[in-house]
Amino acid sequence: MRFYELLNFQHVVLYLFPALIFMFIFYLALGYSHFHTRDSAERINKIHHRFAEDIEDRNAPFPLVMMLIVAGAMVWGFFYV
Repeated sequence: MRFYELLNFQHVVLYLFPALIFMFIFYLALGYSHFHTRDSAERINKIHHRFAEDIEDRNAPFPLVMMLIVAGAMVWGFFYV
């Protein structure tokens, strides 16, 4: 048990807030960043398939952040092995 109870709360806050800030920035990055090409706007709006329960399939551009995460995981995996 620690001498100061406030220290436990400070550690929780120091762990929690950076994680929440990262999740918010990650959400914004996934939602709004992709390579803009001539047909990006059309690809976002054009519906290719309609599935049951009104689920729509689009050929939307892949977010840049996801490309970087996938590439980073592949590079890390290569160097780890």
